[in-house]
Amino acid sequence: MSQPSTIEFVHVSYRLGTSRELLFDVNLSIATGEIFMLLGRSGSGKTTSLKLINRLLTPTAGEVRVEGVATTRWDAIALRRRIGYAIQEIGLFPHYTVGQNIGLVPKLERWPKTKINDRVREVMSLVDIPLDFIDRYPHQLSGGQRQRVGLARALAVDPPILLMDEPFGALDPLSRTQLQKEFQQLQQRLKKTVVFVTHDVGEALLLGDRIALLQEGKLLNVQTPKEFLTSNDPTTNAYVEAFRAGYKVLEA
Repeated sequence: MSQPSTIEFVHVSYRLGTSRELLFDVNLSIATGEIFMLLGRSGSGKTTSLKLINRLLTPTAGEVRVEGVATTRWDAIALRRRIGYAIQEIGLFPHYTVGQNIGLVPKLERWPKTKINDRVREVMSLVDIPLDFIDRYPHQLSGGQRQRVGLARALAVDPPILLMDEPFGALDPLSRTQLQKEFQQLQQRLKKTVVFVTHDVGEALLLGDRIALLQEGKLLNVQTPKEFLTSNDPTTNAYVEAFRAGYKVLEA
């Protein structure tokens, strides 16, 4: 039996202003507990799709549904409480310590101070941040450590959905590989519904349960990693082949 859908795009389009179509008639369904990769080049509509899920953007046509309810019918704050958000730039507050950054959302949720402190330490351990870093500031951390703090903050209130916008893209190759492996192991434990934006086909194939390939705002296909590499779909175009070829070069 297939998993129920946590997120659905139903004939979703998004237009910027009066002329520029950033997303065009996208239909897809994301199952509960899967890592769903949004793959494509810059300008393909990946981040736009992500922002439509947590209502940072609103569709100009169609609807995005989260847990069966259109995002336009959700209270925006209630919706975002169910969604963690981790981005490449991390967005840590430089004047906040590690502990204060991670505990920010629980504090906004008016959790008791003791509960916040316990949860901060719990998620620090979960994402492999040494507990003696709790009073350090972001500028005292490496890029990989800051990214771990960003992930810990996204997980702080234990949301069922996690949005990740090229979270490892700015890291050096060794740090990136390490964090990818750690994230795989973490997901095996947490089973979040994850929507993950990347332009790196190797990352998509490594982490994804399924991969949605976007080109200039259009959804070309949704496939498992195996299907992505082996499919003989006659609709496959040069754009798809370019991603396959790029992966084969990396693997050679």
